[in-house]
Formats: sequence, C-alpha cells, structure tokens
Amino acid sequence: MEQDSSGAALMRLEIVMPTGIVWQGEAQQVRLPSANGSMGILPGHTPIMAGLVPGTIVVDCPDGAELSYTVSDGLVTVDSDHIYVVVESAEKQDSK
Repeated sequence: MEQDSSGAALMRLEIVMPTGIVWQGEAQQVRLPSANGSMGILPGHTPIMAGLVPGTIVVDCPDGAELSYTVSDGLVTVDSDHIYVVVESAEKQDSK
C-alpha cells in the first residue's frame, strides 16, 4: 500500500475517456456516482466493478486539495488500491 510522507495510505486513480487520460494521480479518498448511489472508496477497499451514472467524482488529494469532475455514465474498477474510471465524457470543475 502506498503512503504519503505522513504515513497516510494512498490509492492510484486514473480517469479516462475514449480520447485519452483525463487525470491520474494519488488519492486519499474518491467519491463516485454509482448506479446504486454515491460510493466512497478508501485505501484497502474490496475489489469491485460498478456502473457509474452521470454526476460528480470528487478526489481528495494527499496535499489537501479536492478535485471535482462532472462525468457521464461509465464504469469503475477497484483492485489493489488502483481505481480505474472509464467514462464517455469528463469535465473538471472549478476548485471551491
């Protein structure tokens, strides 16, 4: 399990569209709009594959920043602290 300088566990996240990679990097937590409701993913999450619905993905970064992307429907897989999100479209939202 990857860790930041303070020892907090991290995950690797990739958000991709058919045109290429939208964002990739490390995350402490990710919140996704799944077909069964909002889903939060933390390090050590059980492997899963789930459908996504249009909504917002929120990424908590190790430096304390919070990134948000409005996405279309798609899929997410989680395995060994690697989150892979595949969507038709994604647009970065302005930071709050």
